[in-house]
Amino acid sequence: MADLGSGSEPSAPRKRADARRNEETLLEAAAATFIAAGVDAPVRDIAAKAGVGVGTIYRHFPTRADLIVAVYRHQVEACVEAGPALLASSNSPHAALARWIDLFVDFLVTKHGLAEALQSDDATFVTLHAYFLDRLLPVCAELLDAAVAAGEVRPDVEAFELMLAVGNLCIGANKDPRYDVRRVVALLLAGLRLIPHH
Repeated sequence: MADLGSGSEPSAPRKRADARRNEETLLEAAAATFIAAGVDAPVRDIAAKAGVGVGTIYRHFPTRADLIVAVYRHQVEACVEAGPALLASSNSPHAALARWIDLFVDFLVTKHGLAEALQSDDATFVTLHAYFLDRLLPVCAELLDAAVAAGEVRPDVEAFELMLAVGNLCIGANKDPRYDVRRVVALLLAGLRLIPHH
């Protein structure tokens, strides 16, 4: 009796991993398509890029709003995972913070199509802003705290304040070619540096 299901056991986690990988491929294809062509890009373009049928996309994401939300969450999670990885691999906590802010800028600037979709009053999008802050604030705070502890960054800056400042600097990113958002964000980060007193 006990060994009845043993034959199918090992394949179940593998199947789950495959399904997760397929969904990830799909979300990355959707993100790339949204960045290139906007959130109203035809679903068949996303399907072609992901190498799946249109039906597969609708099976996973019955509405476009579902797909947009899933892409957005996927991008947020990539940003979340990058924090600790950068902290482990960078020369210093300040360098990790700077590289993470760079990813955050990428997220804000290239996802402007998503940002516009999020302005809509569709109920599906309403909770996303809170999700975004819930997930990203602790990561930013961890990087900031590490840089403060290392004596590289002034201790009087809050993660929320920093993320909001960067977000505001990104607003004009695509409006005028004379505005280099990365340069301005780099100036902000330079301003965080703690200048040692002699």
